[in-house]
Amino acid sequence: MPRLDVLLARNLACSRTAAARLIQDGRVRDDAGRILEERRAEIALGALPATVVIDDERRLALHDAVHLMLNKPLGVITALRDERHPTAFALVQHAPLASELRAVGRLDLDTAGLLLWTTDGQWVQRLTHPKRQIPRTYQAALARPFGKIPADFALEDGHRPTITALTVIEESALHPSLATPAEPAVWAQITVVGGAYHEVRRIFAALGSHVLALCRTAFGRLALPVDLAPGAHVTVDLSTV
Repeated sequence: MPRLDVLLARNLACSRTAAARLIQDGRVRDDAGRILEERRAEIALGALPATVVIDDERRLALHDAVHLMLNKPLGVITALRDERHPTAFALVQHAPLASELRAVGRLDLDTAGLLLWTTDGQWVQRLTHPKRQIPRTYQAALARPFGKIPADFALEDGHRPTITALTVIEESALHPSLATPAEPAVWAQITVVGGAYHEVRRIFAALGSHVLALCRTAFGRLALPVDLAPGAHVTVDLSTV
């Protein structure tokens, strides 16, 4: 079980020494107003997030792990920092344990939609490892209709994508976060297993079409809520993926 001083340091993004000093000085209380005096006190994971009050005015929820779903907007790069483009990390930097958050995979600059973040490196590994075979679903606006998938379908570099579903959809079924070009020829939804570089765009190019706009709408069993605005995020349970 995590210790009080460790949790406090992580959630305040300060040193453990500074967190211990806050506790020793009697500046940390529980939600009922009791002073928390034992910095080594262990907090049961089932009791988290637990609220503490610092200096009788600042309420802070203590977290041991944080998992988020971000609706990444277009024009935002999946990175912690970048000199040329706004970053997805800037959109989650005020979340609990923000300094520990890492993206689960990535979405490129011109792709919107569902991007997972977690403070737990083991979850990053679990959700991105090829052996897990986690499907990702995308909606796309296409410049031209696409052809049938041949039996020996492969991309120009020899990569053979695993496509579990591909269908034309009506405009009424589109997620609000998919950009709407002026004159798309067709709307499509595709589910692939894996996450090769520009895989969905390359698939449609190989099928004779061209992606005008792209949005990831699901990662495993986690779906992007239709009411989650671009740039906003919500907490999620990664065990449901």
